[in-house]
Amino acid sequence: MAEKRNSIWLTITRIVALVFVIAVTVTLYIYRHQVQQLQALGYPGIFLVSVLANATLILPVPGVIFTAAMGAIFNPCWVAVAAGTGAAVGEMTGYLAGFSGQAVIDRQGWYERIENWMRKYGDVTIFVLAFIPNPIFDIGGIAAGALKMPWWRFYFWCALGKILKMLVFAYGGAALVSWFGMGS
Repeated sequence: MAEKRNSIWLTITRIVALVFVIAVTVTLYIYRHQVQQLQALGYPGIFLVSVLANATLILPVPGVIFTAAMGAIFNPCWVAVAAGTGAAVGEMTGYLAGFSGQAVIDRQGWYERIENWMRKYGDVTIFVLAFIPNPIFDIGGIAAGALKMPWWRFYFWCALGKILKMLVFAYGGAALVSWFGMGS
């Protein structure tokens, strides 16, 4: 009886996670232009924009461009930390979609390849996919959730990769502004 109750709770949790991910993705895609107004909040705004930009599944919201712009205004190191940790929080939607166990994507050959990488090199796969700007990170997050990688391990490696990537973009934005003499 207890096993059946646990199975029901797991099913309900998975359905709620999937509905949440779909709702967040649709809402953020619809309101993507209003998200940019959060920059007025400084580092917390950068964190929030980054969470929202990375909480969408498959539908891209250009968070790294925002990070580059903010790196030209604020301290690039702190911009990277705020944007990278926010991006990792946002990427938890992909993880939750995979954890839900629902078929969010077709199991194409490339998904199978990423899932195999996750089975063999889970931490490194998440780190590399988070560090390299690419449109397939969501697939890695879905695979990590589906394979039941502990959420804290997923978050740690994702945050590390995202912070380093955002560091490149924040310093790149600061360097461009300095190079073109637009800085103060």
